[in-house]
Amino acid sequence: MKRGAYSIVKPGDKSKKPLALEVRCERRHIHSMSTTQLSSTIRSRAWIAGLAALVLAGGGAAWYGLAPRDSMVAGVAECRTSKETTERLKPLAKGEVAAVGVNSAPKPPPTIAFTGPEGQPMSLADFKGKTILVNLWATWCVPCREEMPALDKLQAELGGPDFQVVAINVDTRNREKPKAWLKENGITNLAYHADPEGKILQVLQKSGHVVGLPTTFVVDALGCEIALLKGPAEWASPDAVAFMKAALNRS
Repeated sequence: MKRGAYSIVKPGDKSKKPLALEVRCERRHIHSMSTTQLSSTIRSRAWIAGLAALVLAGGGAAWYGLAPRDSMVAGVAECRTSKETTERLKPLAKGEVAAVGVNSAPKPPPTIAFTGPEGQPMSLADFKGKTILVNLWATWCVPCREEMPALDKLQAELGGPDFQVVAINVDTRNREKPKAWLKENGITNLAYHADPEGKILQVLQKSGHVVGLPTTFVVDALGCEIALLKGPAEWASPDAVAFMKAALNRS
């Protein structure tokens, strides 16, 4: 048996007859029927099958008319305006940010919940009207720690009413350790956001955003995801600054 194949009839299920026995029984039944009976039976079965097909088709059409639109399709439609931004970004995904994937079809990002600087519950919707660079990091992640000073510089250079780096810590053990690490390493421009329960990673793993840390994605002012990077980048480099300025439509 090929790997991944399975049997519809479970082992030990004695309610099913062996296939050969079923075939022999069917042949004896057909043989015992007259030609007229057989023809009548075939026509009857064909009529029933045709009726069933019509019912299914009609029911499917009715369901299609009543069913709500797929939320993701609707979301992509709402994000069509963001395509202008992604067209500006595509030629700038190079050099230090060459690994950034610019979305050909911008869409709403996954729904995630986390805490803000004062421990208040937050979501990405709280930043609508502002372009954000969302970064997931942890103190146990070496590339994350190496990336944080650059993210801090990017916030210092471009941060304002229209842009913010939203760095979300995902440490789940010592909840005070990330704050202490940021202070010890002079990371002063980034507001502290966290997910001490580790729920964000579960959501973003299912959506395909996360295969490891760090992970970074860009959400525009309309609330649409326009770019994704799985891995680190030098976010304070001229390449990254030019990329983010294009996302903000700054000259």
